[in-house]
Amino acid sequence: MKVGPVRSSAKTVDEYLAEIEPDKRAVVSEVRDVVNENLPAGYEETMEYGIISWSVPIERFSDTYNSRPLMYAALAAQKRYVSLYLMCTYSSEEKRRRFEERLRASGSKAGLGKSCVTFKTIDDLPLDLVTETIASTEVDEFVADYEAATARRRGDSDD
Repeated sequence: MKVGPVRSSAKTVDEYLAEIEPDKRAVVSEVRDVVNENLPAGYEETMEYGIISWSVPIERFSDTYNSRPLMYAALAAQKRYVSLYLMCTYSSEEKRRRFEERLRASGSKAGLGKSCVTFKTIDDLPLDLVTETIASTEVDEFVADYEAATARRRGDSDD
């Protein structure tokens, strides 16, 4: 029996999904559909770091610390759970706090990892919160949030 990859060498999302055990594939596919149905225009679905990723295309914004597309969200089948990375919730302390409070208040079985939500089944994940979160940030706002956070870390903000 396959245990889903933590990091895949798949070049396409379809290849990645084919590598995952059937139970996890169903969960990942459903969450992927939710993300794709609610993703603001301008983000691009790709494989980055061996996982499904939705990013700002490098042609649109190239000033990233690692010269890779600026990741907005990502989805990965892990050994014991699935992880949904929501970078848009970590672009400001207020967004992070609000998201985490709402996740806890939802009563879901989803856990909080480092920059991600972890869950085993689709029923563990509050899809209404995921839908709202994915749809919440247009590309230009996400890039501006990233640039502001980068400036704060460097100490060269206008504050």
